[in-house]
Amino acid sequence: MANPVIMPRQGQSVESCIITAWHKKPGDAVNEGDVLFSYETDKSAFDEKSLFSGTLLKVMFEEGDVVPCLDTVCFIGDAGEDVSSLGAEKEDSVSPAENEAAPEAKAAAVAAPAAEVTGVPAVAGERIKISPRAKNLALKTGVDMTGVSATGPHGRIIERDINAALDKGAVGTVAAVEDFLAGKISAAKDAEQPAEAAVPAAPAASLAEYEEVPMSGVRRAIARSMHASLSEMAQLTLNASFDATALLEYRKQLKAGAEAMGLSKISLNDMVMYAVSRVLPEHPAINATLTDNTLRIYKHANLGLAVDTERGLLVPTIFAADTLSLSRLAASNKAAAAKARDGALTPDEMSGASFTVTNLGSLGVESFTPVINPPQVAILGVCATVNRLRDDGTVYPAMGLSLTFDHRAVDGAPAAKFLKALCTALENFGLLLAK
Repeated sequence: MANPVIMPRQGQSVESCIITAWHKKPGDAVNEGDVLFSYETDKSAFDEKSLFSGTLLKVMFEEGDVVPCLDTVCFIGDAGEDVSSLGAEKEDSVSPAENEAAPEAKAAAVAAPAAEVTGVPAVAGERIKISPRAKNLALKTGVDMTGVSATGPHGRIIERDINAALDKGAVGTVAAVEDFLAGKISAAKDAEQPAEAAVPAAPAASLAEYEEVPMSGVRRAIARSMHASLSEMAQLTLNASFDATALLEYRKQLKAGAEAMGLSKISLNDMVMYAVSRVLPEHPAINATLTDNTLRIYKHANLGLAVDTERGLLVPTIFAADTLSLSRLAASNKAAAAKARDGALTPDEMSGASFTVTNLGSLGVESFTPVINPPQVAILGVCATVNRLRDDGTVYPAMGLSLTFDHRAVDGAPAAKFLKALCTALENFGLLLAK
């Protein structure tokens, strides 16, 4: 009997995943432990390994499809096993309106094999290749299907194609979508224009001047989050700096003696996060999240660590950072950053933060406006160290800090008090360690 393979749920907040690549195709032999397909959530990427040995009998979704968690993705069983009835409800199907198409259209469809879709969907009278998720979204939104370009495998329309058309404002009617799926409407608008009216093709060389790259799931998630953050919050940024002499001196001591003391490598960012973890609980208005007009004030400093990865900005959470020593916090930061860069973080490891720290100082940025990670009410940007003059004419290293806060939840004075207290703690880092 065939064994179903379901889409795992990677965290309680995850509702669906995107299949990014198939490593096996129907008919291939599968051994237990073989990677069947790769998929990603909004934040992480995973490989799904087979729990069974046998033959990959049937695939229910294609690359690029968005698959609801716990839905069946494929079946593994004995070679030659009848799979015609497996997962029939998820098979691509033409709209019922196709059965009502004119006999001439049906005859034309039978007489000529359906063409592969490349760049745009099929023309009138042909069977439309479209994934179940894309079809449901098209019928739900009434997208103008004549403006949809197929980017899925073998010219298949997938959900991202529908979203791309919607982003461009291609809106029609549900009835038009049904007619399109029934093959009654031609896909390419240009096909309706007289041949002599066609615009001359551009020189071939110009086609190589740019490349269109679809946004990844991570990039789309970041885009949604940042857009929601800026459109729904009243964000304001305060900038301050502190004398980093003591901090840098302590950093030199750590570099010189950490190995002898059995300490892990501790960076300036680790030290800043340590100071944040100690100051933050004393300012509950900052150590909070805001959801549906309700503030959730945290007892511990659950710090989000912004990590730049090849897949985009990921923010793992260091839970209860205020209970960790400097050495343990540094080790936790490094472990979390490594998992982020490897794409091994789970959604649960990137949720629950009460405050985020993002560092652009190593890139020479002296001041910036970090964007809050909702539903948090504040985020701290760590800036570069620059030399400044004291009143007596001596030079000192000044490190900049940029605090963005949600003015709906926090007023300017409490935010400024937190920033001032943090600067004081960092200027007296040795005393802070003694507390």
